[in-house]
Amino acid sequence: MTLTADPGTGFTTGLFIDGAWTDAAATFDDLNPATGELLTRVADASAEDVDRAVGAARAALEGAWGDTPGVARGRLLNKLADLVERDAPELARLEALDIGKPAGQPAMLDVPNAVATFRHFAGWADKIQGATIPTAGYLGLAKTHSYTVREPVGVIGAIVPWNTPLMIAAWKLGPALAAGNTVVVKPAEDAPLSILHLGKLVEEAGFPAGVVNIVPGLGETAGAALVAHPGVDKISFTGSPEVGRLIQKSAADTFKRVTLELGGKSPQIVAEDADVEAAINGIAMGLFFNQGEVCAAGTRVLVHRSHYDTVVEALAGAAQAQVLGDPFAEETTMGALINAEQQRRVRDYIEAGKASGARLVAGGDHDGPGFFVRPTIFADVDNSSKIAQEEIFGPVGAVIPFDTLDEAIAIANDTPYGLAATIWTRDVSNAHTLAAKIRAGAVWVNGWAAIDPALPWGGMKTSGIGRELGWSGILANTEEKVVTIVL
Repeated sequence: MTLTADPGTGFTTGLFIDGAWTDAAATFDDLNPATGELLTRVADASAEDVDRAVGAARAALEGAWGDTPGVARGRLLNKLADLVERDAPELARLEALDIGKPAGQPAMLDVPNAVATFRHFAGWADKIQGATIPTAGYLGLAKTHSYTVREPVGVIGAIVPWNTPLMIAAWKLGPALAAGNTVVVKPAEDAPLSILHLGKLVEEAGFPAGVVNIVPGLGETAGAALVAHPGVDKISFTGSPEVGRLIQKSAADTFKRVTLELGGKSPQIVAEDADVEAAINGIAMGLFFNQGEVCAAGTRVLVHRSHYDTVVEALAGAAQAQVLGDPFAEETTMGALINAEQQRRVRDYIEAGKASGARLVAGGDHDGPGFFVRPTIFADVDNSSKIAQEEIFGPVGAVIPFDTLDEAIAIANDTPYGLAATIWTRDVSNAHTLAAKIRAGAVWVNGWAAIDPALPWGGMKTSGIGRELGWSGILANTEEKVVTIVL
């Protein structure tokens, strides 16, 4: 495999603390997933760097930013949206380069979604309201006037994953800033570049120093320091359940609020009355987009037995048709996995699928150089098997037959996760019945990943705690205070 595109230069690789760019005492290597070679070296924030960032965020919160009215916060968020939109080609390039995904994918989804998110929450910034609440009065002696106000939680630590870093950074920054919080962002060490570029745009937009701070670094040092810091009021984390559990335990020591989005094992259900052709196209997208490195990837494909052979054959063909390679080449439809560890992990799951007795109908091998794995489809999968129960975070699909909708519901819910689900049906009654009974934070009908900044996002069970986006995102980033005046 030959990489044909010059990725260019111009990386921002330092710390962004209190409105200034600085170096760290150490750096870590950021590799190019498509080649496995060194891409650049990025500042590795220490616990002391994190402490400076939290201090800057606290000072901004208690200073000028704390007195900034919502209408002004909204103007800044709209300016940031304009700048992200202006730099969309550069941000898409950085995401493709850093993550290994085809460049057209962040240009189509990640960057426009980030723009839309900042604009959505710009609109909320001056509309965060409380309520007036009538009461029976004070001890029967006097009337009272009681009302509530919504105030910012405080300093928020935002820990961002490597699969869609810019988009998820926007999901965390948008509501937090609209509500008047300050933020310390810890990008994933495997894909920090687009978030660091976003820091330049935050600076250009004119946010006061300390409102947004960015501390690239390793999870076990910078991430752990941010979670444990007593000056941080909330942690918003997107990543694995294993790390989520550690964060929740650490946050308990200082009673931090947490929002945790921890991935999923999302079912895609093809009902007997489905438009099978549309379903196949949508299922393939849910399996192969971003190399399957998607929290809501629809990797458990539940198919009514009347369509089972057709769907299995079509998904095998779709897998075989994927073109792996240079993320900047026009013909590439699938890129590399993020790193060698993830490549090994996905390959181990493929071997586990073979050992479980599932029928391998496509893929199962890998290409190089770089961290590539061929898209893989298993048929006749037992839902209790490892490949059906555990999040693989790679382009591996498990196809399972069912005979009745009750059986499909039972299989769909038989998982520790509950982030998302997709239903393919032309029967409106089936759509509502299935949506009501599936335990997931988001259910999509006749389309995979119908996300929007106005819609709450989050999961049930092992998929996490709390919600981001929409009005739920504002609620998650504010505290409700009650004021009572005895008249």
